[in-house]
Order: sequence, then structure tokens, then C-alpha cells
Amino acid sequence: MGTKEQISPELLLEEEVLKQNEIILFNDDVNTFDHVIDTLIYACDHTPEQAEQCSIIVHYKGKCTVKTGSYDDLKPRCSMLLEAGLSAEIA
Repeated sequence: MGTKEQISPELLLEEEVLKQNEIILFNDDVNTFDHVIDTLIYACDHTPEQAEQCSIIVHYKGKCTVKTGSYDDLKPRCSMLLEAGLSAEIA
């Protein structure tokens, strides 16, 4: 005797997609590693290790995403980076 498997319809949930923006830091020939590291710690709440890793990536790759989040959170952080003489943008 065969049994009939009961299949219940799947529920499709609509998720709100939050747009995540990024601060991208660009390499330059002006700022020292120490200045970049200190600024990332201050402006982006990085740990010293995170800031050092980002500064190395920027140096060798030319750019690095240093912070991800909402535009409202990133705008003042990006402004702090720019005011410190770093080259950064929100994408």
C-alpha cells in the first residue's frame, strides 16, 4: 500500500534589503602608515590589528574597503578620514 506524501506549500518571506554602503580608502604617497592606522582607529573604530591590515592592503592593492554600513553612519566617518588628509569615498 502506497502512502501519499503531503506537501505543504512553502512560505515565501519578503525580506527587507538594506543597502550597505562602503568607505573605500585609497593609497597615496603622502601619509605614513602610522597616520593611516591612527586615523582608522579613531574614525572607523578599528582595532590596531584591523587598521594595520587595512593600511597594508591599501599600500599593496591601491584601495581597501575599511567600513561597511548605512550611509548615515559612514558619512561622518568618511569626513573624518578626509579631514585627516586621507583619500576616501563612500560607494
